[in-house]
Amino acid sequence: LKALHLIFVISWMAGLLYLPRLYVYHTQVATGSEASEKFKVMERRLLRAIINPAGIVVFITGILLIIATGVGAPGTGAWIHAKIVLVLILGGLHGAISKYRKEFERDERRRSERFYRILNEGPTVAMVAIILLAVLKPF
Repeated sequence: LKALHLIFVISWMAGLLYLPRLYVYHTQVATGSEASEKFKVMERRLLRAIINPAGIVVFITGILLIIATGVGAPGTGAWIHAKIVLVLILGGLHGAISKYRKEFERDERRRSERFYRILNEGPTVAMVAIILLAVLKPF
């Protein structure tokens, strides 16, 4: 169960790290251009084929791991609660980048290249914090 969880965490994170980078490049091409249409296909396939399924499996296996191990119960450490909050934030980022993909699909350019560059850092910071919490169990 833990191995399955980790495999899908890696897949989910790869997508969450890559899709905002595609948005950076997508903002640099003209709306309606051949390149823009290619980015739309890449973004849609990445989200639907990798990020969404991986995110679902991450949440399911994570919940099952909590149930199976009893982590989070009194006396097992509060680190898991901080980790859960960060995972929920990642889930929110997942939802946001899904929304932004729909905007690109409609040729709406509401955000700048800089916005997507900054957005790209969010999953990285959360991932580092989650790994440190899970490995070190500091509290």
